[in-house]
Amino acid sequence: MTTNPPRKQLGPAPSARRHLPPRLRSILSLGDLEPAARRILPRPIFGYLQGGVEDNVTLQANAAAFRKWMFRTNVLVDVSAREQSRQLMGQTYKAPFGIAPMGLCALFAFDGDVVMARAAEAAGIPYVLSGASLTRMERVAQAAPTCGWFQAYIPGDPEHIEGLLERVDKAGFKTLVVTVDTATLANRENNVRVGFSTPLRPSLRLAWDGMTRPHWLLGTLARTLAQHGMPHFENAGAGRGVPIISHSVVRQFGLRDHLSWQHLELIRQRWRGKLVIKGLISATDVKRAEQAGADGVILSNHGGRQLDGTAPPLLVLPEAAKAKGAMALMLDSGVRRGTDVLKALALGADHVFLGRPMAYAAAIGGQAGVAHAVGLLRDEVHRDMALLGVQRLADLNMEQLVAV
Repeated sequence: MTTNPPRKQLGPAPSARRHLPPRLRSILSLGDLEPAARRILPRPIFGYLQGGVEDNVTLQANAAAFRKWMFRTNVLVDVSAREQSRQLMGQTYKAPFGIAPMGLCALFAFDGDVVMARAAEAAGIPYVLSGASLTRMERVAQAAPTCGWFQAYIPGDPEHIEGLLERVDKAGFKTLVVTVDTATLANRENNVRVGFSTPLRPSLRLAWDGMTRPHWLLGTLARTLAQHGMPHFENAGAGRGVPIISHSVVRQFGLRDHLSWQHLELIRQRWRGKLVIKGLISATDVKRAEQAGADGVILSNHGGRQLDGTAPPLLVLPEAAKAKGAMALMLDSGVRRGTDVLKALALGADHVFLGRPMAYAAAIGGQAGVAHAVGLLRDEVHRDMALLGVQRLADLNMEQLVAV
């Protein structure tokens, strides 16, 4: 009788959890990250990160959309050599998911953008730096030289566009993500309720929350001020942006209602790397992006943070897959489990992205926290492929799904 050699464990086995930092030992899934981060972050900052807009209809629908599909499994399939690496726009990544762009990450964790970039680079997955970040893009590009992408919020101003594109190119990014679902500021009532504002305004509430959360006060805020000074919006244009405490922040980021497809054509002409359009939620716009020369699109409703009532990307994914042409079709908003990843791939996505859990992980444990979160999701995908009876991700299709 012959026996197969034991498979290499992708992530920490139960017996290995004792080697994790204490804050991470109880984190068994991405769902555990949110309550743990709530205990660390001041309420205004946690509320900003967690919340959506208005009644949170879209925020809740994003997660619910994945429950509308169930699996049809295949048994007695040899899945011992299953593989989850993924080709995406000419590059091979080690897993079918990446880290979505999130602004203000340096408020959640010390060097939050850098630690997420380093964790993504080590894991071989894409990391998208937000244009609303507080860390200079040049530093982040060095932290993720092969896996880093840059996401831009672009007003309809050709001079601004050209200056930003030149800077992104010089920084070393090869993939540019243009977010197009932010024509105006969203109605984030939750920010007002929790006392968060942009620009930040010192208040007794924020001061008290900071003092009662010493891990954040000393490990993030004090350390940031000591090593980097006052955080600025570093990547809004060709030069340094305004400080986080400033009355001009809204004016700098809020006027994008004149951005049009004509500006996208200008970007395509000027940008030599891969171009991805993020924030589409209809097959019609997916087709227009393909005609405009985009290399990929990300179906997204901004994680439920823009127009409340916008459809979850997963629900429009099948029709978008028919319209994508040769582009890469990606998705974010609501991904929390390995089963979510596989459902999206089966419905036609080439890759998926997730944001909030990685920000929570950075707040809890820095780079080690993000690496742990990535490992948990990667392990789930590996395990779920076996239980589903799938050897290769390319074999996934709608035949493995049942609508409920």
